[in-house]
Amino acid sequence: MSHGLISTELYYKIFATLMALTTLTVIAAFIDMGALNDIIAMGIACTKALLVILFFMHVRYNSPVTWIFVSAGFVMLLIMLMLGMNDYVSRSWDAPPSPWTAPPSAAPASH
Repeated sequence: MSHGLISTELYYKIFATLMALTTLTVIAAFIDMGALNDIIAMGIACTKALLVILFFMHVRYNSPVTWIFVSAGFVMLLIMLMLGMNDYVSRSWDAPPSPWTAPPSAAPASH
């Protein structure tokens, strides 16, 4: 690791970017974009995760072996998110269950 010191200015820029992306996430939550809401939220979240991994965890300046293991972990995260989104998206074709109604109770026999 011969990258020297990382400037605090870079950390402040990354922090400002993360705060801007967080603000964008909040704004996007209040705008109805249909099915794109989830995709946009996941895209912003993955971008923020990538920034944290690269700069705050110092992966950008590490050896190629570190890059391989971190990339594998990030790919696994993306696979998990995609499988979760696939489950979420595929539920729209299934009709919601009708409200349950109690069966008519047996009326007492009148004598």
